[in-house]
Amino acid sequence: MDPSTDAAPTDPATDPASAEAAAVAERLFGAVLGTVDLLSVFLGDRLGWYRSLADDGPATAPQLAERTGTDARYAREWLEQQTVTGLLRLDSDGAPDARVFSIPPGTAEILTDPHSLDLHAPIARMFGAIGAALPQLLDAYRTGGGVSWDDLGDDAREGQSDVNRPWFEHRLADALAGVADLHERLARPGARVLDVGSGGGWSSIALGRAYPGATVHGIDIDAPSVAMATENARAAGVEDRVRFSHGDAAHLPAGQYDAAFAFECVHDMPRPVEVLAAVRQSLAPGAPLIVMDEAVAEAFAPDGDDVERLMYGYSIFICLPDGRSSRPSAATGTVLRPSLLREYGAAAGFSAFEVLPIEDFASFRFYRLKEAGTS
Repeated sequence: MDPSTDAAPTDPATDPASAEAAAVAERLFGAVLGTVDLLSVFLGDRLGWYRSLADDGPATAPQLAERTGTDARYAREWLEQQTVTGLLRLDSDGAPDARVFSIPPGTAEILTDPHSLDLHAPIARMFGAIGAALPQLLDAYRTGGGVSWDDLGDDAREGQSDVNRPWFEHRLADALAGVADLHERLARPGARVLDVGSGGGWSSIALGRAYPGATVHGIDIDAPSVAMATENARAAGVEDRVRFSHGDAAHLPAGQYDAAFAFECVHDMPRPVEVLAAVRQSLAPGAPLIVMDEAVAEAFAPDGDDVERLMYGYSIFICLPDGRSSRPSAATGTVLRPSLLREYGAAAGFSAFEVLPIEDFASFRFYRLKEAGTS
């Protein structure tokens, strides 16, 4: 071999392509570690291990397994992994099955408190649900088909419901109270409120609690979600004013509601214009539709922020496949930009569109759609 033609190893310090490859490799290795953390959180959440450590106190692997009806050897491996990754603490070292582990208060809040605004366990549940659906997703990406929320199952369904619950519980009332004319409308005795795509019901329940003189009707096309919402309303003690039904907006009564809401669901709808038009027909004169959807940028850009990255993640694995699980489909995806929602609203007959002055509500933006000239 001619030594002069023998390529020398590239130096990342001087070769841009090599430096870029090193940066990508480092980033993806971090993503691997993050994936391991997320899926291990899925295990700890679904098997009740975090909850047991938080409620019952520190434990050895055999103790944790006995408390939760699980296998001690798997519990030990998980406890060690969680400690190495920094989510749990080792309180007492010793023989493998004699080591005592505990959950720090911060971890307990993030992974076990259903009322915490920083709750993250449901997100792990949602992405964990994707695993079983990967063969269906691959087929959908090849054929243009879809994968519905029902296909993803209870882990995704409950995860979606639970991750938004704290924001509805703690922040929705104040957010709506900050929009004076909307608050006044909702506070009228006997106000009739519609919640389209009500899911697990926490938005409807929050509306019912914030406005005790109102009645709230939640509607959803997913029957298990309606059952879940009905039980949640009963447990919250508002079932006399907050009710749920299974169906689509096409069967809503005309001219009945004083306000309607669509919380984080328009981007999932296969036929959003038709649904929005049906909601418009169900509203009393002058009544608004309030849409809460993702606070993405006005337009696509390659340097999108973390919100864009997360929403595209939800879109490629959950929302876009769900939107395409019924035909015909607008195939909106999670990244519903304001201009597209404005188009949907106009096509549905809403001639007025505005962004409401509600900020710092997770990663959401609130819009008001109504017919121009109405009060």
